[in-house]
Amino acid sequence: MTGFNTLLYKELLRFWKVAFQTVAGPVLSALLYLVIFSQALGAHVRVFDGVPYTAFLVPGLVMMSMLQNAFANSSSSLIQSKVTGNLVFVLVTPISHLEFFGAYVLASVARALVVGAGVLAVTFWFVELRLAAPLWALAFALLGSALLAVLGLLAGLWAEKFDQIAAFQNFLVLPLTMLSGVFYSIHSLPPAWQQASHLNPFFYMIDGFRYGFFGAADFAPAASLAVVAVSFALLSALTLQLLASGYKLRT
Repeated sequence: MTGFNTLLYKELLRFWKVAFQTVAGPVLSALLYLVIFSQALGAHVRVFDGVPYTAFLVPGLVMMSMLQNAFANSSSSLIQSKVTGNLVFVLVTPISHLEFFGAYVLASVARALVVGAGVLAVTFWFVELRLAAPLWALAFALLGSALLAVLGLLAGLWAEKFDQIAAFQNFLVLPLTMLSGVFYSIHSLPPAWQQASHLNPFFYMIDGFRYGFFGAADFAPAASLAVVAVSFALLSALTLQLLASGYKLRT
């Protein structure tokens, strides 16, 4: 496992060396969202009984930050290695595609958890939160981050330049996270839009993670976890197959 450990260490060091950009930046963005939305809508929006809107926002912002950063970590690392040409130094080593996959995904999950912890830490100044079901929150945090890490790895395999990664994030990941119920409950939407929200896999991750804090959700948490788990399994199988075949790696 020496190769796996080395690659994992390299990926962890990669984002930690620039933590001001990879950790502090997303935490600041989430804090700005919290301040603006809570001030603008806090007195007008009611979601769960007994839950202030500011408190409702925090789990969604935490999960949104984790998902976006898990994707950004694996996708940017792989495309950077492809563009600069240093990926060859990884490919010539005796590292299997499973070890390659595991190192990138675990490092991305680690970054997501660090960012999520940072967002939670700064929001303690604004609202007091209690975990009603901590194991549910942990399960969704880990599985959701892993799912987006795999998606980022898949995007990095497909992309050939940074612009394609940016397009993937701006036109797929960002809209899906913003429309997943981070800032609202889907029960406040018209029936047609509620049904549309159920087609968004990000909704299940946000809603399930929020259940871990309040013990209330728009959808059954067990069903949400099943959707996320199946999505992770299918996407992982596809990515592992592409890695094993050397898709856009051995050129």
